[in-house]
Amino acid sequence: MKRISLASAAVAVSVLALTGCARADVPPAVEVVAAPAAGPSADVPPEPDDGPPTQEIAAETPDPPATPVPEPTVAKKQKWVKIYSGQSRKDVTPPRSIRKGSRTVELNAKENAQIGTYVTDGAGRTLYRFDKDGNKPPKATCNGDCAKVWPPLLIKSPGKIFPKGLDPKILGYVERADGHCQVTINGQPVYFFARDEKPGDILGQGVNGTWFAVSPSGGRTKPLPDAIQPAPADPVSPGN
Repeated sequence: MKRISLASAAVAVSVLALTGCARADVPPAVEVVAAPAAGPSADVPPEPDDGPPTQEIAAETPDPPATPVPEPTVAKKQKWVKIYSGQSRKDVTPPRSIRKGSRTVELNAKENAQIGTYVTDGAGRTLYRFDKDGNKPPKATCNGDCAKVWPPLLIKSPGKIFPKGLDPKILGYVERADGHCQVTINGQPVYFFARDEKPGDILGQGVNGTWFAVSPSGGRTKPLPDAIQPAPADPVSPGN
């Protein structure tokens, strides 16, 4: 009986010793258990989510909307012709032939290192003025054979003129001797030159000292030193 009692007592002492060690050196069991893998401990606040990198955010940011181009308004009317404040937002197809008029005319200011700023139609073809014409009041004097070499820029009814780089207030038309209507810039009738073959040609510049590419104000542009000077029998001569 004594042996049993001593054994029981030894076991009791061992349990007490283990219990005492746990209290002294190791936190209670519930405090040393790792947090569940399913989520953070309730005592630890979650780390903030900084979101995707700045570069990715910038890549996904849409571009700002483009500023809409204002629709041109009617700046002037001359009977059945409307002159607008700027170029048309719709594509305008000029007639292939310089001898045919159109209901819609485009006028553009272009730069040239030799003659300065001059005016073209919507196809880039150079427009000229004739010194023997009048602009106060407008008067076209190049008719007949002259008009075969220098076809007038005609506008048909109902007409529209869309300028770019020109003051719409100085644009209009004049009635010709043949009954057609010719576009004017500051009262000056404007023409093509039949010998110009492609956009940008200025072969008519300074011909006979009376024909010049027209400026946006309706005036002369600078003459060229090698301007065409036809012989008297040349068909350019009529009307000069």
